[in-house]
Amino acid sequence: MTEALFESTIASLPLLGRGKVRDIYAIDHDRLLIVTSDRISAFDVILPDPVPGKGKVLTRLASFWFSKLAAIVPNQLTGIDPETVVAASERTQVRGRALVVKRLRPLPIEAVVRGYLIGSGWKDYQASGSVCGIPLPAGLRLASRLPKPIFTPATKAAIGDHDENVSFERAQADCATALADLLAATGTSGDEIAAQARDAAIALYTAAAEHAVACGIIIADTKFEFGLDAAGTLHLIDEALTPDSSRFWPADDYHEGSNPPSYDKQYLRDYLETLDWNKEAPGPRLPSAVLAGTRARYVEACERLTGETFVD
Repeated sequence: MTEALFESTIASLPLLGRGKVRDIYAIDHDRLLIVTSDRISAFDVILPDPVPGKGKVLTRLASFWFSKLAAIVPNQLTGIDPETVVAASERTQVRGRALVVKRLRPLPIEAVVRGYLIGSGWKDYQASGSVCGIPLPAGLRLASRLPKPIFTPATKAAIGDHDENVSFERAQADCATALADLLAATGTSGDEIAAQARDAAIALYTAAAEHAVACGIIIADTKFEFGLDAAGTLHLIDEALTPDSSRFWPADDYHEGSNPPSYDKQYLRDYLETLDWNKEAPGPRLPSAVLAGTRARYVEACERLTGETFVD
């Protein structure tokens, strides 16, 4: 198993911040370097043990989707080799796990698309017969396929906090508030931008789900993030359709009415649920077998979806 990277230590560029998984550096006014570490989070807590090679798996898979889905919506990629923007001694830190991206204004929402009834969506449905205010037919079961994919936006929580499902109207209002200056300059409204994000997210999910099922994987749900350039053009940013941001189920093991096995973080969450842990920081240490099992599931998803052997 490869050596794990918990934090990058690039000194040749200014560090702007560290997220749950990604370290972000400024290259210039127009571009950023994003390094995907091997950190893993669960229940919105960064766990103390990284999954070796995870960042490279995520970068490989996200790059695949950015390329495959580029005709649907522009994305953040610049095509610049990350090794050319750091010092020679830092190239091993970015090799295979970093992207040089456009510097864009992020929308203040998580663009979540659900194709199946699972997770918090299942809990909402049991309580109200709807998900995020969207009415659904009666009689659906756990893991039922929805009549059509639905857009259920969520807030972007700070590290350690929990995302909150919100209505589409709230998403429109949040976009209007957070992007007021840019929207005014481009003659666009928060309503229009939220609608563009909704339509793009559903189109991306639909195309990806069609590809995935041909590879033996069901994408139950996923989340996207979007940003705007100076002209107000919507771009797909952050990551796309990875095991960190999606529920991937093996199609052969899918049965309506039960929680299917997965190629994503659910394996890790299931382990954590067996512990006496309150789901607050600090998180528990992870046994080597759990780290290896998580890595194996991520790698299998990557290989199935890209059709290529993952080489670290």
